[in-house]
Amino acid sequence: MGELAKLPNIAKKLETQLAEVGITTGQALRSVGSREAWLRIFERDSSACLMRLSALEGALRGVRWHYLDEETKKELKAFYHQHKGKSK
Repeated sequence: MGELAKLPNIAKKLETQLAEVGITTGQALRSVGSREAWLRIFERDSSACLMRLSALEGALRGVRWHYLDEETKKELKAFYHQHKGKSK
């Protein structure tokens, strides 16, 4: 496992998916942000869920996704539902 696996919430599968969309370092993930990273994954895997989006945001903040504040969770949920219906 690589550098990304050292971040909270990033297990082997998510690390692999990130690499498949060109994100292989923590810096790269910070540069694109959780939402763009999730959109790239979602484009390839329409099963990408809200928990995966939350995991990415938590990784950027250095916390388990369960501990994201309520406002952030609300924003992520709205973003997820906005894009969920656009799967192939």
